[in-house]
Amino acid sequence: MITDRDIARWRLRSQSLAAPLDDAEQVVRSLLAVQAENPSQSAWAVATRTSSSEAADLAVALASGRVIRTHVLRPTWHYVHADDVRRLVELTAPRVLPVFEQQLRPIAGRMTAITDTIEEVLGEASDRTRSELGAALAGRGTELTGQQLMLVVGRLEMLGLVCSGAPRDGEHTYAPMDARVPAGRPFDRDEALAELALRYCTGHGPATERDLAYWATLTVTDARRGIAAVADRLESFEHDGRTFWHAPGGPPSQAEAPEPAGHLLQLLDEMYRGYQDSRWVIDSEGVVPRERETAIGVALVDAQLVAAMKRTVTAKAVTFSLRPHRALAAHERQAIDDAAARYAAFLGLEPRVVFDA
Repeated sequence: MITDRDIARWRLRSQSLAAPLDDAEQVVRSLLAVQAENPSQSAWAVATRTSSSEAADLAVALASGRVIRTHVLRPTWHYVHADDVRRLVELTAPRVLPVFEQQLRPIAGRMTAITDTIEEVLGEASDRTRSELGAALAGRGTELTGQQLMLVVGRLEMLGLVCSGAPRDGEHTYAPMDARVPAGRPFDRDEALAELALRYCTGHGPATERDLAYWATLTVTDARRGIAAVADRLESFEHDGRTFWHAPGGPPSQAEAPEPAGHLLQLLDEMYRGYQDSRWVIDSEGVVPRERETAIGVALVDAQLVAAMKRTVTAKAVTFSLRPHRALAAHERQAIDDAAARYAAFLGLEPRVVFDA
């Protein structure tokens, strides 16, 4: 019988946390989209799924345009492969755009002029920072608050007009989508739903239809429709009153512990945020409080959430402050120390681990 812990371990493998891929581009393509709200911490979310874990890997992919950082899905920042970004935007925009439109209602009457200005500015010179776009708008008589400008550009991303440009000195920039991303094949919604379902269940599975609906901001009806279209290319099982879908093949051996055993991840990592309906398979013992999230990170050992984590970076060291949800065994602390060492090496800093009471 498959248990919650079995599913969590399975996800470590499908998400490449226990079976790393070669590089950042492969990771992003495999997961289809990787939440990237915090550029620094999301860079580790990608690197920890690769065999090399080098910071330059993702940076090169972003600079070349093979990986795009843009608003899509819930909506929030995500890394998406250039080959996939148009299709994801077209599929999810109908449910995401109203979120932007509602918040931009106070300046709705100026939106056409604002859009025209931004497109013109980016057409003259690509890879502009948000502050440069704001200055250009102000120079033409349109003053926007920082929040309004962020929403405006997010809306243009969801319209497929703008996407990320090459980062400049570590700062995010914007570019015209047409100049940065190759034209895709004609959009077919049913085909896009099917591909989305197949790739989500492959890269995140085992997962439920409601997990997919949450992740992609789809209706449950659309999630079911997508899964039904590719059911012959997936496998499924029943657990806890729900159907879990996954790529063909069985779970990892129960006698085979995941390697590496420990992971220090941001709260937005796909291992946590990639699900809602079945998120808590990572707490099979039920020791994690089901309350408002206050931590900004998590510590996993053997695919189980054992502690809340906060990361503090200084010039010489990165400190991981952990608040365990239960008493930790010596091998669990060692797994966390090993995870801290890997994370610190990625940052080029010394690791420090502090366990709070």
